Amino acid sequence: MQLRRGDVLDGAMAILDEFGLADLTMRRLASSLDVQPGALYWHFPNKQTLLGALADKILEDVDAPVDTRTWDGEFLELAHRLRLALLAHRDGAELVSATYASRMTNARVRESFATAGRRSGLSREHAELASYSLLYYVLGHTVDEQSRAQMESAGALTRAALSPDAPHSPIAAYDEDLLDGDPVIRFDFGLSLFIDGIRARLKETTHHP
Repeated sequence: MQLRRGDVLDGAMAILDEFGLADLTMRRLASSLDVQPGALYWHFPNKQTLLGALADKILEDVDAPVDTRTWDGEFLELAHRLRLALLAHRDGAELVSATYASRMTNARVRESFATAGRRSGLSREHAELASYSLLYYVLGHTVDEQSRAQMESAGALTRAALSPDAPHSPIAAYDEDLLDGDPVIRFDFGLSLFIDGIRARLKETTHHP
């Protein structure tokens, strides 16, 4: 049976989900599909383009239309969709972050953030900058979230205090919450700061034309 592009992507996603990004090699993928490695290069000239296609597959539904009339609701919905899409696959955030850095994935999610920014009243330039800020926030938060979950499952999560001068630091009392708290609460708090920052900028622009 002829090897199809979709077969290669499905096989790569299966390896990613079971073994992680570090173990996703072209040789391993070819072996799992029972083909010679050269057969993969008919569809993907190198591993980077394969990872870019995987990232596109992970993100394919994130930029679907949002059923809300408010720009802040649009930001929140898109950000949560992105986080959940990344968490749906082992090392999903790391993979997507790497492909964004190498420009190997499409920009539809970031562009949807920029559109929400324009709806808020931001200038085109500031909406673009805001879209990058939100994208990197979601990616960074989720990379950390997935890394901590994997370390915890392996019994390797450190319980050391986060404050360098603990227990005397005023923030030392919050260390345990940072280690054990609900990541959704931390994620939503960051989003609220982002939204508040846009509102403050819009207010400042209104008062100082």
